[in-house]
Amino acid sequence: MTKRVFGFVFARGGSKGIPGKNLKLLAGKPLIGYAIETALATHRCEQVIVSTDSAEIAEAARGFGAATPFLRPTELATDLAAEWDAWRHAIEFVKTTYGEFDIFVSLPPTSPFRSTSDVTDCIDVLERDSAADAVITGRRAERSPYFNMVRLNDKNYAQVVIRPDGKVVRRQDAPEVFDVTTVAYVAHPEFILRANSLWDGNIRLVEIPAERALDIDTPFDFMIAECIARSRTVSGIP
Repeated sequence: MTKRVFGFVFARGGSKGIPGKNLKLLAGKPLIGYAIETALATHRCEQVIVSTDSAEIAEAARGFGAATPFLRPTELATDLAAEWDAWRHAIEFVKTTYGEFDIFVSLPPTSPFRSTSDVTDCIDVLERDSAADAVITGRRAERSPYFNMVRLNDKNYAQVVIRPDGKVVRRQDAPEVFDVTTVAYVAHPEFILRANSLWDGNIRLVEIPAERALDIDTPFDFMIAECIARSRTVSGIP
């Protein structure tokens, strides 16, 4: 039986790091447009729904082919609101409006360089592993809490974040760690409804290469994104 997959893009109107971030143009296209186009291009999503509190974002989203059947309640769109609760709200809406579905896919607008294969790989991993509750994406971390990441102790002296069991003289000797990216979050809807956070479940990870894993959160990140976008245009990469 073919599983029902719904794609979601969560894009609230307020953003302190980059004002108007979700509609900010990158190579002539608003960030939210990249997420919607990728979701639609996977051909796995029965519907792509944008959850936003902004009428302006909703209008832009419809222009890219997404559905905006509701505006997110104000209390779920503040700086202090947990996106987990916005996920739950959207899932409940879909269950009520469209019926039960099997796979939830969230594609944040802040990762414009994801590929369709990144998304389908996450869906495939969740479908293959019956014990998995969700799949996240990550890139190999440049620094390690076992080797070259430190914290200050109660005497204000620096010490490694996690003291390794054995001797670690090179980063390569430390356990492998990943930076979580916002390329994709894929999960069983019922897991999100019953759990209090993502880390309550069995979480699989799909590794994403650095060139597709940028997460735009600050003006500096956006400057990097513009450089990548120009490079991709020169190289003919879509």
